[in-house]
Amino acid sequence: MNIANKLTLMRVVLVFVFIGIIWIPILPFETTLWVALVIFIAASLTDFFDGYLARKLNLVTNLGKFMDPLADKMLVTAAMIAIIDKGPLLPAGILPAWIVVMILLREFIVSGIRLVAAAENKVIAANNLGKIKTVIQIFMIIVYLIPITFNFIQPISLGLAYLALFLTLLSGAEYVWQNRHVLKND
Repeated sequence: MNIANKLTLMRVVLVFVFIGIIWIPILPFETTLWVALVIFIAASLTDFFDGYLARKLNLVTNLGKFMDPLADKMLVTAAMIAIIDKGPLLPAGILPAWIVVMILLREFIVSGIRLVAAAENKVIAANNLGKIKTVIQIFMIIVYLIPITFNFIQPISLGLAYLALFLTLLSGAEYVWQNRHVLKND
């Protein structure tokens, strides 16, 4: 297994560490948020580095093409659900659940297309708009997890949530359009 794939698998492990930290009340809540934030940022950085190393060192594999977007979805989904759950206690407020539902529906559609392609021995890599969407979602989650109260943090977090939703839906539509051939019965 190459270094890029190891980083992707490390991100999956960090998702479970993040879940444990955020939902097992061992530390005071503010400390929990700081630790969860650091874990989330570390996991997010593995997303950048695994892709960078895979391309730079020519380590792109089918496992990486499959696992990288899956690890991203695991990380972002776990964090968004945690933000909904812990929202009343967060300085940034509650991430609207309907936005998360829309984001998850897009991810199910994209994953479904990937499964159909995989049944035909095709692997579909993430597109550029999908990568931008992931960066915005990660930035939104970071803002929501910051345990410091600013007067402007709630409008910023909500604005980022709407931007993430817009990019998620746009990238999903682009993904479906670019891969419509996978869904045709020829």
